[in-house]
Amino acid sequence: MAVLSGLSIERNVYKIRSIFFVARKLSSKVQTSKNSFLYCQELVRKHDYENFLAALLLPPASRQSTIAVRAFNVSLAQVQDQVSQGTIGQMRMKFWSETLEAVYQNTPPAQLVALQLYEAVQRHNLSKRWLQRLISSRENHLSSKAFQSLSKVEDYAEHSVSSVLYLTLESLNIRKVDSDHAASHIGRAQGLVTLLRAIPYNSKRQQVYVPLDLLVQHKVSQNDFLRGSDDKKVKDLIFDVASTANAHIQKARTIIPKVPSEAKIALMPLISVDSYLDQLRAADFNVFDPKLSQRNNLLPWKLWWNKFRGKI
Repeated sequence: MAVLSGLSIERNVYKIRSIFFVARKLSSKVQTSKNSFLYCQELVRKHDYENFLAALLLPPASRQSTIAVRAFNVSLAQVQDQVSQGTIGQMRMKFWSETLEAVYQNTPPAQLVALQLYEAVQRHNLSKRWLQRLISSRENHLSSKAFQSLSKVEDYAEHSVSSVLYLTLESLNIRKVDSDHAASHIGRAQGLVTLLRAIPYNSKRQQVYVPLDLLVQHKVSQNDFLRGSDDKKVKDLIFDVASTANAHIQKARTIIPKVPSEAKIALMPLISVDSYLDQLRAADFNVFDPKLSQRNNLLPWKLWWNKFRGKI
C-alpha cells in the first residue's frame, strides 16, 4: 500500500508539473504575441500614420491583422527607401520572401513582424498572392524608382497599395467583387497622392520620381522640382496627377453603394486621400506649399465621423 501511495503521489506531482509547464509556455506565447503586436503597432503609427488612424476604427481582430499587414508593408518600403545598394536590397527582399513562405508553412521565424503576420494569416486565412504582390512591387523598383508614365504609377499603386486594402477586406471576411473593385480605385488614388506628397521630400534629397511622360508633356525639367518651383507649368503637371487621383476617388464612390455595409470600414483610407486633394486644391496645386506637409489634425475626427455615419 505504501508503494502504491508513493506512486500515486509521484503521478500527481508529475501532472502538476506538466500543468505548470503548459501554463508557463502559454503565458510566454501570449506575451510574445503581445510584444510583437505592440512593435507592429508602433512601426505603423510612426511610418504610416494616416493608415494607422484608419486601422484603429476596425473591429479588434481585423485591426490586429491589418496592423500586421501594414507593418509588413512598412518593412518592405523601408528596404526600398533605406538601401542604396542593389545587392543588399535584394538580400533583404529575399529574407522577406522566405519569411512569407515560412509563414504559410506554419514555421514563422522569431521576428516580430513575421510572428504577427503569421497570426493574421491563421486568423483570417489571408490570400498569399496579395502579400506576394507587396514584395514583388517593391522588388521591381529596387534598382530604379523612376516611372516612365503615369499609368506605370497607377500599376505600381495597384500592387503596393490596393493589395493592402484587399487584405483588410479579407480580415473582415469579405471577398466580394464590388468591394475589391472599390478598393482597387482607392489604392490607385492613394498611390498617386503618395507620389505627390513625396515630391518636396525627394526634391530636398535631389531626387525626382515624377513620371517622364508628364515632364515631357508639360515641358517641365527635373531641375524645376529640385528648386521647388511654383511655376504654372509645374502646377499644371501636379493638377494632372491630382485629377487622375480624384477620378479614381469618384469612381470608387459610385461603387461603394453596392459594397456591403460591413466592408466600408476597410475603405476609410479614401478619407485621407480626399482630404489631401482638398488641401492641394486650396493651395492652388503648389505641391511645395508648407501647409501641405503639416499633419492634418482634423483627420481623426473626419474618420470617426464617417464611421459613425456609416458613410465614406
